[in-house]
Amino acid sequence: MLQVTDLAKYYDGQPVFSGFDLHLPAGRFQVLLGPSGCGKTTLFNTLTGVTPKDAGDIVWQGETMSHLGNLCAYMHQKDLLLPWFSLMDNALLPARTRGLDMAAARERTTQLFFRLGLAGFESHRPHQVSGGMRQRCALVRTLMFDRDLTLLDEPLSALDAITRQRLQHLLLLLQTEFSKTILMITHDVDEALLLADDIFLLSPLPMAVTRCFSLALPKPRAFDDPLLLHTKAEILGHLEKGGVS
Repeated sequence: MLQVTDLAKYYDGQPVFSGFDLHLPAGRFQVLLGPSGCGKTTLFNTLTGVTPKDAGDIVWQGETMSHLGNLCAYMHQKDLLLPWFSLMDNALLPARTRGLDMAAARERTTQLFFRLGLAGFESHRPHQVSGGMRQRCALVRTLMFDRDLTLLDEPLSALDAITRQRLQHLLLLLQTEFSKTILMITHDVDEALLLADDIFLLSPLPMAVTRCFSLALPKPRAFDDPLLLHTKAEILGHLEKGGVS
């Protein structure tokens, strides 16, 4: 689905990444695992055209693109809900900006609110609900973009451990039930092991892939699975040797 080749981004003449390659087949859940400040968010901003690339090719389903732009849905670390809108109106923004049938969009959003435990909170504003509920609303909004590719930039990192664990299982719905192809940023090893089909370990600046792990285990996964524990030990060993700080 997505092929990135020799992608480069520079700031003040210094490379954030250079010669960066990525191959993302349709239906895969791939995770970029690396330290804070290594360039992960800059990569997403470059892929989506928020900042222009300095070199390299982005090929989407066989067609070379300057960026992915409106071809993907992008869920950020912060929920970015509009505080003056209700949760329902926030979730309906993609349909409204695209000029879709609002009655049909509202019906679909209502179904998603029910599935994600937000039923009864449609008229609440973001400040009236918990951080986990705001992120669930952001997830509904992401689904309402109805894109085949979803980019997730540490969407759960600001949440408490219990809420984070619950929402990790909801993220799996993007792949298993809603048939999305996913590229996710995290610096949490356990989160990567729980969700990913492929884990790419990243170096500090300039960012590069130092190792790739592919996991054939079915989902949802249990952390006491011997193969998962073995993979975790390999990843941690790589990190301790300086592969990623």
